[in-house]
Amino acid sequence: MDKDLIAQIEYLLCIRITRVESLSGGDISKAFLLESDSERFFCKCNSDSGAFQLFQAEKAGLEAIAETKTIATPKVLLCEKLNEGAFLLLEYIEPKQASANDMQRLGQQLATMHQLSSSNAFGWKTNNYIGSLPQANEKHTDWIAFYTQKRLLPQLQMAKNKGGLSRDEIPSELQIIKTCETLFPKVKPSLLHGDLWSGNYLIAKDGTPYLIDPAVYFGHHEVDVAMTKLFGGFDHSFYKAYEEQFPKTAGEHERNDLYQLYYLLVHLNLFGASYKTSVTRILKRYFI
Repeated sequence: MDKDLIAQIEYLLCIRITRVESLSGGDISKAFLLESDSERFFCKCNSDSGAFQLFQAEKAGLEAIAETKTIATPKVLLCEKLNEGAFLLLEYIEPKQASANDMQRLGQQLATMHQLSSSNAFGWKTNNYIGSLPQANEKHTDWIAFYTQKRLLPQLQMAKNKGGLSRDEIPSELQIIKTCETLFPKVKPSLLHGDLWSGNYLIAKDGTPYLIDPAVYFGHHEVDVAMTKLFGGFDHSFYKAYEEQFPKTAGEHERNDLYQLYYLLVHLNLFGASYKTSVTRILKRYFI
């Protein structure tokens, strides 16, 4: 970690950093554990030109979730520009292995967050990011229009531009809308984490669940649940607790595929052809 950055953090927080440890797991930014005489911090650094905007969006998402008072997020301490890039400093949450009770609590708290809504529209007050890709959030009162125009179509177009999908493999907007009209019920906007896979929650030593790395917006609550199932799924106790507040409804299995399609397209656009088979399976089943 750059000595000038350490000095900047020490100056801004009026502390002395006594230890720095590199942490693994970040695809986009470098991550570090910082220790002072009395506290520990989590620091993300990124040298890209758009890093400050990326971290500002993450900060806004963490704070929006925290403001619901339903589920915890790490406190944001600093979000600053650097000569090259930017850094984000958070309180450090020491994780533990999640128990069934911990996952039950996470499911309960996520459902409670989804039941609260401070918006009559789908979207968010600003655009943000899904991973490092831009995520458009202009508000819509119609969920199908929002999901088609702001989620699927931009990622499909990006996949075409990158050569990940051919023109013949991409459905039209009309095809997408017709399928969604068949399968999507009328829904109310819920605040979503937006990227809820197993790497984006923590269970603290005292059992408190924390959400990290959000891509927030108001959308259908099933989107977050679909993402939890994409890479292996969460513990059964999580889903059981969640479904006590949001019982399954007709068509959920099909909507799960359509909501996972967005994330699979994101992975196709970020990481390449290994995700194409999963993408085309869903496209052929529902649209082509």
